[in-house]
Amino acid sequence: MTLLTDSPVAALPPEAGVDALARLLRGRRVVVLTGAGISTESGIPDYRGPETRHKVRNPIQHREFLHQPQVRQRYWARSLLGWPRFTTARPNDAHFALVALEKAGVVPGLITQNVDGLHPAAGSERVLELHGALSRVRCLACGAQEPRASLQARMLGLNPDFAHTVVELRPDGDAELSQEAVEGFRVPACTRCGGTLKPDVVFFGDNVAAPLVQDAFALVEEGDALLVVGSSLTVYSGYRFVTRAAERHMPIGILNIGESRGDGLAEVRVEARAGEVLPRLAQALTRS
Repeated sequence: MTLLTDSPVAALPPEAGVDALARLLRGRRVVVLTGAGISTESGIPDYRGPETRHKVRNPIQHREFLHQPQVRQRYWARSLLGWPRFTTARPNDAHFALVALEKAGVVPGLITQNVDGLHPAAGSERVLELHGALSRVRCLACGAQEPRASLQARMLGLNPDFAHTVVELRPDGDAELSQEAVEGFRVPACTRCGGTLKPDVVFFGDNVAAPLVQDAFALVEEGDALLVVGSSLTVYSGYRFVTRAAERHMPIGILNIGESRGDGLAEVRVEARAGEVLPRLAQALTRS
């Protein structure tokens, strides 16, 4: 097994990084693991990027959402306001570059920690969404699913005064909102059974479904190399696939702004925007 090193390889700038990644990945089947950093260029903020890591964030905790009605009230009030801006995000050049690599047979599939749905929207066909998708809502009592857009209309009907509130968008599709503003917010229930609704995503403190984890490990097994894009790998749900790749002695490349937990396992590290590097890398890897 490859072990973490005390001195990770130096991070390369974009120009040298494209060449180094192309040499590392050429002729190999490349499994891709993406994080929030690939979507910041689409206007979706992240938790640990250079512009946001200094801010105090209190992401929703799974146990609190399940057991505290006031936490659910706060989440859905903020989500009501953040959802319209979240849905305006569109795939960027990095997403489309991965689509091109998949179509060319270079990328057999990708694993994403993102819940924004931008990879499928761009045209990627084999996408394992580790943390779910905000576009779906699920009832915790009966399991019924509802499109998030439908729930948005119901929430606006119950809380019409919220529609014109101006807020700051948060990374997970909700928004900054004071506790005073949350009080009085009416939370919709499941239309089928009246049960509690939850976005179909994995909150902090929850676990990714075991079958999905196994599918992701199986995808890693199909590859000859692993490319991490836009993730600090702080959360174990993504980092475990990097360690599995290292156990298999797969070459690992990391494209990220800032340090990541997996830097000591990477053969090539590139510090640059995904949208700056991935289109040029896709051209290099698909050039006959």
